[in-house]
Amino acid sequence: MSKLLKNRSMNYHTWGLYGLTIILIGLIVYFNWMIGIAMAFLLLINIYNSIRTDKRIQDETEDYISTLSHRVKKVGDEALHEMPIGILLFSDDYEIEWANPFINVFAEDEDKLVGHDLNTIYDDFISSIKEDKTEIWFEHKNRTYQAIIKREERLIYFFDKTAQVEIETLYEKEQTVLGIIFLDNYEEVTQAMDDTTKSHLNSKMTSILNEWSRKNDIYLKRTSQERFLAVMNLEILKKLEKEKFEVLDEVRELISDKNVPLTLSIGVGIGYESSLREIGELAQSSLDLALGRGGDQVAIKDESGKVKFFGGKTNPMEKRTRVRARVISHALKELVKESDKVMVMGHKSPDMDSIGASIGILKVAQANNKDGFVILDPDGVNTGVERLMDTVQSDESLYKWFISPDDSLDIVTKNTLIVVVDTHKPSLVMDERLLTKTDHVVVIDHHRRAEEFIKDPTLVYMEPYASSTAELVTELLEYQPSTLKLNINEATALLAGIIVDTKYFTLRTGSRTFDAASYLRLKGADTVLVQKLLEEDLEVYVRRSQLIERAEVYKDGIAIVKAEEGEKYGPILIAQAADTLLTMSGIKASFVISERDDGRIGVSARSLGEINVQIIMEQMNGGGHLTNAATQLEDTAVHDVEEQLKEIIDDYLEGRDDK
Repeated sequence: MSKLLKNRSMNYHTWGLYGLTIILIGLIVYFNWMIGIAMAFLLLINIYNSIRTDKRIQDETEDYISTLSHRVKKVGDEALHEMPIGILLFSDDYEIEWANPFINVFAEDEDKLVGHDLNTIYDDFISSIKEDKTEIWFEHKNRTYQAIIKREERLIYFFDKTAQVEIETLYEKEQTVLGIIFLDNYEEVTQAMDDTTKSHLNSKMTSILNEWSRKNDIYLKRTSQERFLAVMNLEILKKLEKEKFEVLDEVRELISDKNVPLTLSIGVGIGYESSLREIGELAQSSLDLALGRGGDQVAIKDESGKVKFFGGKTNPMEKRTRVRARVISHALKELVKESDKVMVMGHKSPDMDSIGASIGILKVAQANNKDGFVILDPDGVNTGVERLMDTVQSDESLYKWFISPDDSLDIVTKNTLIVVVDTHKPSLVMDERLLTKTDHVVVIDHHRRAEEFIKDPTLVYMEPYASSTAELVTELLEYQPSTLKLNINEATALLAGIIVDTKYFTLRTGSRTFDAASYLRLKGADTVLVQKLLEEDLEVYVRRSQLIERAEVYKDGIAIVKAEEGEKYGPILIAQAADTLLTMSGIKASFVISERDDGRIGVSARSLGEINVQIIMEQMNGGGHLTNAATQLEDTAVHDVEEQLKEIIDDYLEGRDDK
């Protein structure tokens, strides 16, 4: 094309030269007409040839342009009709006006789509356009499509993304997952066994794990007597999650038959963009979390920090040695001595366990000649501990060390030791601001460890087997300097915390619990005073009875109480109602749902140990113990909470052997 245009440009120059030549011939004719005529004849011949050439070039150009136009049109038609991209035009009424043949994959029985509305292709197409969505992904006949919407042009492009999705899915399934399997309390269980019994136990445990790994295509390697390394991919992990990690139940059945209190804990690490080292660290962190929650469970953590739990159906086993308590007590003593003062705080709306444990740590500080303060919000004390606080206030030598959260902010320093008792969640402590004022924080708690945890504590003493934090603190007191003195009110406060959390020594009570109670009784704890502290008003009793009257047995011995819309009950009364339901024949677990005075919906959960209410409450952003848990929900209604609870219970029961 460019060559033809170039030739045409040359013809324009040629005609210019012809004009000059004619002028010259005219001059020559003037001087010699014969030569002039000869030259004129030659010029005419030349002009004739030029005109013929120009006409031929013009005809060739027109033919070329015509051919090119036809080819471009043909390519455009083929592109619209044969390229693997769908193009669709729709009207203001969301009806299909025109579509290329690609769109026919969405037609049924060779029907054309023109004239039908967009929902013929995908049910939510019209609503998505009205919501100003610019992109939709949907499936049709086992294939995945992406639709790009140009609303102003009433135009939609369709792309078949099936291959891309399959590659992404395959990539995700093949992600490496590392797991660390730990035999809970292996050393304690086997230390009294003879070699034959220990070998038989090892053989049984190894056989179960090897069969489990073989069936699920997992690489399993034993790294020590009590630890295994498991390597798998994400697809295998999803399968194990669906099966609720049935290997936990197999081991539990084995120990039941052999009367050996040994269980499994598994920590799993997932990292989509992490190195193997980082995935291994996630697995170890998950295992620590599972063990911190009492063992017999699986903790799965990904690189974002999100954690999922499975199992945890048995009560954590009480340790057979007090060595850990002595070590923690000495470590705490050294931290107290190195600090300028000690501040103790429990959780918001403190109960007797929280206050009793706080008083115990206060005595630890005083025994080591340091000033100690208990942080308490007077407005946050509920009716359940009012009598205890009245007793504390009557003891001037004790009550003078109680300060408000605002006062604590005025005296805290970088060298102050903060001791958090009866909780490990920063969002639940009496004043979260204090945690940022010093680098020295100690956590003492008996609850199973949750995903939320105080950042970088100096010392952690968490024992889920313990009945209460008051029990743990009482054990620590026994290893403090002999100058420590407990008066009647202080010892009684600690004993009251143990009694309340064990429901008068009926739940989560081990031999260590009675040892702690015996120590406190020796120090002067008044059981009659405890009984007076736990007395309840007749009005409270009647209201609780009215709440219990609404109980219904949902399934499998699970009682659910839903208060009337608009009726408000305090957290203590809700918890008492849940406790009372457990005394009823055939009730294994109880859940009480009610509005609270703060506008939130409270759920109190209790069980006799067969059902893990902690796992159920954690799925509702709560937490607690295997037998004692709770949650508070905002911006919802009692009825909606009940429906959510039932769905979670159904899912939980599906993973149990006795479903």
